[in-house]
This record gives sequence, structure tokens and C-alpha cells, in this order.
Amino acid sequence: MPISDEMETGYSNIEDVSGFDLNGNDRKRKSSPVTSCIFSLKDGIGDLVKALQVLQNSKLNIKHIETRPSKKSTSQLEYYVEFETQNGGLNDVKTLLKEQVADLTIPENITPPAKTPKVPAEHWPSTKDECPWFPKSVSELDQTSNRVLMYGADLDAEHPGFKDEVYRKRRILFAEIAFNFKHGHPIPRVEYTEEENRTWSTIYRELRELYKTHACRQQRENLPLLEQNCGYGDKAIPQLDDVSRFLQKRTGFQLRPVAGYLSSRDFLAGLAFRVFHCTQYIRHSSDPFYTPEPDCCHELLGHMPLLADKTFAQFAQEIGLASLGASDEEVARLATCFFFTIEFGLCKENSEMRVYGAGLLSSVGELRHVLSDKAVVKQFEPEVTSKQECKITTYQDCYFSTGSFEEATFKMREYAKSIKRPFELKYDPYTNSVEVLDTAASLKRAVEEVQETLLVISSALSKITH
Repeated sequence: MPISDEMETGYSNIEDVSGFDLNGNDRKRKSSPVTSCIFSLKDGIGDLVKALQVLQNSKLNIKHIETRPSKKSTSQLEYYVEFETQNGGLNDVKTLLKEQVADLTIPENITPPAKTPKVPAEHWPSTKDECPWFPKSVSELDQTSNRVLMYGADLDAEHPGFKDEVYRKRRILFAEIAFNFKHGHPIPRVEYTEEENRTWSTIYRELRELYKTHACRQQRENLPLLEQNCGYGDKAIPQLDDVSRFLQKRTGFQLRPVAGYLSSRDFLAGLAFRVFHCTQYIRHSSDPFYTPEPDCCHELLGHMPLLADKTFAQFAQEIGLASLGASDEEVARLATCFFFTIEFGLCKENSEMRVYGAGLLSSVGELRHVLSDKAVVKQFEPEVTSKQECKITTYQDCYFSTGSFEEATFKMREYAKSIKRPFELKYDPYTNSVEVLDTAASLKRAVEEVQETLLVISSALSKITH
């Protein structure tokens, strides 16, 4: 959104007094609850633009902006912003805002933000408890996968590709592919440019060599499989559709193109149905070893080899299932567990530390750092890990290690029991849907399915022993 001359000179009470708010929405419609935030800037006006862009990209209608002298320093300004919260997700907005501003405060005495939409009453005949809406089948991800919070086709002024018109046009192309995609359709194939393939090649060769000494066994074993089956190599960027088909045969996971950052709730919901929202664009060629956002190098090199492992795939899905119907606060804690495991996790391998987190496996600098004496490593315990601060633009203050993926999965299952939901969920891999277990009838069906499985296992055991 454009910034007025008054804002640049620090005048107070900047507000559009027309019949529309600053996003062009009609003020006469039924208003949503209003909340506010106060922040100061790290640097100059460019940071203000980025902060307001976060609010705008998050579909929050900005109602009022004013500036005033900072309480900490009379030579500085602080900014007061009021905005409508239509769709919840305030925790995600706070996380993104903290990366752009200094001294962020969201006063508790302001009208609280709107809650996440509730499940329609007809879906909950047996309980009066309010619960955040969540998809019940994989096709319902069509309703949530385009709610991009950040980047997508829009780049901020400090993005490496901001001034590159060719790169910006490419990003629009990738965003359109993601926005038009529907479940069940093949992922459109992209003809990558020579420059894009060159960037991939530079990163691929460097990381491929580091994996020999830094990556976990699953990464080392599955990357060659991706090379054999999906076109991985140092020549060209693989196609998402090829990778998605390979993963479905291996672990049941499938890929879905996405234009940029999703909220934690929407991203984790995808994992519940073994769907990984995956970017299709690549970082700017001017700095191949840096990206301010996830790109296809991060996804294809960091995540895909691990998602081809059955045990790891189960661990990822457990986090996703735990998020369905959870409160915003509980989703935020689960997202932090995801961040310090699937993105930045370490594991023990023959008593030596190895890396399985995609954020590390796609970053040359931090991959080297994390196994050095400078890195602080703690034992993965969801209750503790969920409270650790996540760093986006710098190395993490500490990392978390687990003995095995089975151990991590068990701990996440135990942690998920603390999530307060008036039901349990059962995933049906045949229909890619979840069943809510909140009635005697639904529990009876679940028990019968377990009994059928036990009969098959019992029969198999009898044949083995004879």
C-alpha cells in the first residue's frame, strides 16, 4: 500500500476519512472486532512499509494510523495502528511483525481479535463446545491454501529480487499457478530459465557435498532415489509434479504449489492429510546462498528426501493432526515444535550428531554452523521446545536433538494429549479424510477397524510360527 507524504514527515493522526478504509473496503459493512499494535522501527521508513505490508497481506483491514514520540526516546517515533481482525491468525501476524519492527506491543485492554471461524453447527451434533474450523478432507485444503500471509507475488523493498522486473514477473507466474491449483489436478510443469537452473546448480553442488558429513542417513539414502526417479541433479530444477507422484508411492505424501508464507494453522492442516505446501519459484540469482523466504531449493533439497521416509512422514503428519481444531495458542506451540524439528532438527546417528531439519539442509552457512562447537544443542522435549523463540533472519539461539524419529513421534503424541479438544480424530488413508470421534457410534466404528487389523496380524503370526 502507498505511504503518504505526511507519514514520512511524522505527522500524527493519518487516517482516510472517506467511506472506505485504507484497503479500499466499504466502512458501511458490518465491522469486525478491532485490535491495535504499537511499534517502533529498526531502521527507516522502509521498515514501516514492510510492517504495514504484513498487515495488508494478512487480510487485516487497517482502520487508523498515527505517529507519536517514543516513550523510550524523544528523538524517535512510534507507530500506533488499529486494524480489523476478520479471520483470526493473530499469532502468525505477531510473529511476522516481530521480524520487521522493534518493541512490538499489542495491548491486552484493546478489543480482543476475532476468533477463528467456528465449525458449522451441523458438523457438531454431539457437542456445544466451540472449536476453530478445520478441513475434514484433503479437498477442503482448496479453501485455505491461498491465504498467503507474506511474499507471494509481492516483494518488499529489501528482497533481493525487488528491483528485478524479470524476476518479479516470474514470481507473478508462479503465484498464478498456485492460486489456480485445485486438489486432484496435476501440478503445472514450469520451463525454468537458464538463470534459474544455474542458481539451482550452484546450490545443489555445494549442499550435495556437505550432506556426506552433515546430513542424517535418511537424507543421504533418499536423495539418490530422487535423482533416479525425479530428475534431481545439478543440471535443472526438478518438477513438483514428478516429486509429488514419487512421494505418494513412497509415503502417501503429495505436494501442493503455494505462492508464499501460509499461516501456521493452514500449513499444519496440510500435513494432517499428508499434503506439503511447496513453493515452485527459486531465490534470486544475485545471492544463491541466501533467501528471506522458503523457495524450491529449500523445499526440494531440505524437505523432500525426508518426506520419502515412512517414519519421518508419520512424525510430520502427527504434528498436523494435533493442530486440527486446536486453539490459536496451541497451534502456535505446535508450529514452534515443527520449526525446531522438521525445519531445524538434529538427531543422533551412531552416537554422532546429524541434521534432518530442512532449514539447515538447505542453508550452507547454518549447516556448517550447527555441527560446530559454537552451536547450543538441547534435548527435544515438546513442552520445552514449544516455548523457544524462533529466529527467521539469523542463526537459532539453540537447536534440539532427538534420538530417533520414532522417539520424536512418541513424544509428540504424548504432547498432543494436552491439547484441549472435545474430541479425537482418526485419519482415513483410503479417503484422505479425518473422522471426528465424539460419539459412541464413531468410537464403535473405530474399534471394529482395529479388531479387523488385529485379526489379520494374528493370522499372519500363526502362519509364521507354523
